[in-house]
Amino acid sequence: MTSRLSPAHAAIALAIAGFLLLFLIVPVITVVYVAFTNGDGTLTLSHFFAFFQLTLMRESFYNSLYVGGMSVLLSSIIALPLAYITMRFQFRGSVLIQTLGVLPLIMPPFVGAAAMQLLFGRSGSVNLMLNECCGFGIPFMEGLNGVIFVEALHYFPFILLNLTVALANIDSAMEESAQNLGASGLRLFRRIVFPLAMPGYLAGAALVFLKVFDDVGTPLVLNVTNILAAQAYYRISSIGLDDPIGYVASVIMVIASLIAVWASTWLMRGKDYATLQRGGSNLARRQLKPWQAVVAYGWIGLVLLVVLSPHLGILLLSISKVWSYSIVPDVYTLDNYVTVFRDSTGMMANTLLYCGLAAGLDVIIGTMIAYLILRTKLPGRQWLDLGATAAIAIPGVVIGIGYLRTFRDFQLPFTDQPFTAFWLIIAIAYTVRRLPYALRSCMAALQQMHVSLEEAAENLGANKNRTIYRVVVPLMAGGILAGFVTSFLTAAVELSATIMLVTAQSNAPMSYGIYLYMQSIAGRGPGAALGVIAVILVGLGTYFSNRLIRSRAAGHATQLLKTGV
Repeated sequence: MTSRLSPAHAAIALAIAGFLLLFLIVPVITVVYVAFTNGDGTLTLSHFFAFFQLTLMRESFYNSLYVGGMSVLLSSIIALPLAYITMRFQFRGSVLIQTLGVLPLIMPPFVGAAAMQLLFGRSGSVNLMLNECCGFGIPFMEGLNGVIFVEALHYFPFILLNLTVALANIDSAMEESAQNLGASGLRLFRRIVFPLAMPGYLAGAALVFLKVFDDVGTPLVLNVTNILAAQAYYRISSIGLDDPIGYVASVIMVIASLIAVWASTWLMRGKDYATLQRGGSNLARRQLKPWQAVVAYGWIGLVLLVVLSPHLGILLLSISKVWSYSIVPDVYTLDNYVTVFRDSTGMMANTLLYCGLAAGLDVIIGTMIAYLILRTKLPGRQWLDLGATAAIAIPGVVIGIGYLRTFRDFQLPFTDQPFTAFWLIIAIAYTVRRLPYALRSCMAALQQMHVSLEEAAENLGANKNRTIYRVVVPLMAGGILAGFVTSFLTAAVELSATIMLVTAQSNAPMSYGIYLYMQSIAGRGPGAALGVIAVILVGLGTYFSNRLIRSRAAGHATQLLKTGV
């Protein structure tokens, strides 16, 4: 059932389109416009020529591509064995392994970057032990290697999650036929399993590249500045909003992100990955030979130890007073938490305000877009989905620079305060940046709700508004809540846009506070403590939201059956 076109639907669509136009499309177009024009408004390519004539900019561009590509490669090396072994072999603790493998996502990479230096740096715990027992060290955290190492450990779950789902959806008959014909081991994986799972892998790999290319916090914390995102930030923050090189860097970041999305689609063009059956649940999981079990458990144990090390490192750093040239901290203390709760409660409150407002707006907008697309015949409604989803390919630094340039002359009504110095602009940036996550959750929830439930309500006399309020929204509650939690928790650790838009510490959220603390050796203890609080907030929010989603979904279904509309 699709609703007839009504003025209300058109008004809602125009309001959403206006919001996306003002706070996403116009700022990005502004950045592109400045990059391609002179001061008098005439078109030019001179800024791009000037950009590539600067050795630092060329180096930053190539380094960004290198870091993004190598992060995808290292993430693949970590994720592929985890996904394949746990999904295709009889493996004790496979669910626990997959759960632990996703834990890195609840901590942003810049939070654990400083702790990773203490664990894997030249004088870190691991290298101290290696030098003591073997007489050599490994340059885990040297320059770009450190950025790649930290980014891959944090973002590999994107490949793991997508690949796990893809492996679960492969028709079991395909693998059974290959096994009957003699294929096994790496040949089976290379010729049958991995090609069929390619859509999931490419989706995860594209997300890893986008996230790494966008990240500005991790390079800055590791004191690596020859990266495109860091240079865009430095050019605008130090030279000013009129510096064209910063805008050129931003445009190149947008182009690279769009190419990554396009490439993941192009690589699957003209290929058919569909199978007649869905799911490999009927496929008997294979037994590991004793030596294979030893290798598999050893590899997975080592991988999990490494990927969970940032959590251990940030915890140890948060309770350390002295940690230098030693395997573990020399002196322990809780003073770091006392400092955080004394000096940073305003940042915690700001985080709750900004992220709560952004997540609330995201699920409202996401629900309305989902309803317009799936339940109406509104012309051009697919453009709303495209516009909202496009934000995922726009780096946060670009959004921040676009806002600063677009709204720099806009004054708030009844005050002399510029809009770019008001806290609301940070919340709006979070809303735009996290809208794709909430939209996907709301779309999935509405797609799973059969339209006959709405038809039944209207046949029993409920009008359209009452049907939406009493039937549609309650049955979508699980998806709406999932979208709210995802938007809130990911916004709570957003730094790329935040670092551009915070103009005073009184308006700063926790992510910016962590970054400030991490800029000095003396502040890394309190910064780690604030990071632990952020991780706990994200972890508890994820856990309780999952429980609440399941209970709400069951509760609404039962209530509908008992009471009717």
